[in-house]
Amino acid sequence: MSLVPKSDKWLFWGCFIALITTAFGFLLRIFLMDGWAKEFNFTETQKGELFGVGLWPFAISIVIFSLIIDKIGYKVAMFFGFACHIVSLIMTVTAGSYETLYWANFVVALGNGTVEAYINPVVATQFQKEKSRWLNILHAGWPGGMVVAGVLALSLPADMAWQSKMWLLAIPAVIYVVILAFQDFPVNERVAAGSSYMDMLKEVGAAGTFIIVWLMAVEFVRSTTNSESPMIVGTIIAAVAAVAMFAVTRSFGRPLFVLLLLVMVPLATTELGVDSWVSDLMTPILGANGLYVLLYTSLLMMILRFCSGPIINKLSPLGVLATCSILAALGLIALSHATTGALIFAAATLYAVGKTFFWPTMLGVVAEQCPKGGALTLNATGGVGMLGVGVIGAMLLGFMQDTTLDGNIKKSAPQVHEQVMSEKVGLLGAYKAIDEEKLKAVTDEDRKVVTEARAGVKQATLQKVAIFPIGMFLVYLGMLLYFRSRGGYKPVDASASAH
Repeated sequence: MSLVPKSDKWLFWGCFIALITTAFGFLLRIFLMDGWAKEFNFTETQKGELFGVGLWPFAISIVIFSLIIDKIGYKVAMFFGFACHIVSLIMTVTAGSYETLYWANFVVALGNGTVEAYINPVVATQFQKEKSRWLNILHAGWPGGMVVAGVLALSLPADMAWQSKMWLLAIPAVIYVVILAFQDFPVNERVAAGSSYMDMLKEVGAAGTFIIVWLMAVEFVRSTTNSESPMIVGTIIAAVAAVAMFAVTRSFGRPLFVLLLLVMVPLATTELGVDSWVSDLMTPILGANGLYVLLYTSLLMMILRFCSGPIINKLSPLGVLATCSILAALGLIALSHATTGALIFAAATLYAVGKTFFWPTMLGVVAEQCPKGGALTLNATGGVGMLGVGVIGAMLLGFMQDTTLDGNIKKSAPQVHEQVMSEKVGLLGAYKAIDEEKLKAVTDEDRKVVTEARAGVKQATLQKVAIFPIGMFLVYLGMLLYFRSRGGYKPVDASASAH
């Protein structure tokens, strides 16, 4: 006898394939980025901005749909996400400029956020007794999707137009919409338990609202207006939203939930920020084979997430997160010092094991500790993660490379520096970056100076990122001690917490 009724199996696997679709878009963007950069003359920071806009709008749709999904139904959200995937695909293959690619990535991120707005609460409701385990299994679809997309992309002819390669995204998108269109979605756990809509808002409260709105507002203002102070404008907008939320709920937000929101920023940067850049950062040693590092770590993540149950039962969700933080930090430091292909893959193994359980286990902790928050707290956590890496993380990695390279070339070869650098302005301030057009005009000897400087900067960036998982470890350790003082980590029962 099957443990899961047939309809529930199809529902779960439809959600799984929907997540695979989001991974296809992410991997293809990485796979095609160098081609885009050459065709449209991107700087490293602009590449970071493109990576970022493929992530941060995720939060807009995931938060908005989380507020209304119990009213409109999961299936409406599913069809909206599918529409975003197809529209963004068409925009991308017809793009003729940086701006068009930017907005195509914006739309696909909206679709990705909508996907997670329904798949996370659906699975958390389906498997209420083992949320962390099944959310890990669900999120095996992310690395699994990157592996499948990578293999397919690499199997295509090298001289095939990048526009043709982008059509790979349509394969999983069509599959999931066909499966999910015929499924019955469950009533959310919060609704079934009798917890009110106001209870859900109180879990987020003013503090949670400020964090979410600030990240969204800063990036939205920066990318759509000519404002020179997006952080100031974003802070004002977030403050107004937080005051309004407090006026409605009289709640600052549940402290544990607010802490978990803040931790999602370095967590997402450690995982997705590095994933966005890792193939590029490994280019000095592996050349065009840098993408294989991402595919290898993704394959390990997929396998380990399917085996998450015993590990979580043994260590507890917080124990898993603390252990993984140390492993990820050691892996990043090792990657930054690896000098051969063999050492890179050995270090990548350590990093992969470390980052494997971050995202889904954090969602599991929120689902288990904040059940009254329903879809909103669960999805806002993922939304802030995407916002954090999209607004700050991916761009920070690019900014680190540009500014370090600027300083190194200026110090070692000031004449070359004058010839190849151009002034740029980004969210993190003014900076100087290499202008690819100017670089083409210099001598081969000067170009070699730039190439050698770039090689050292790219890999060294990973060591700087290790500070994020180290900080995460300290937070998780503090949370472990807190729960131990209260008798140990235990999931909160939704029915009991609603009364």
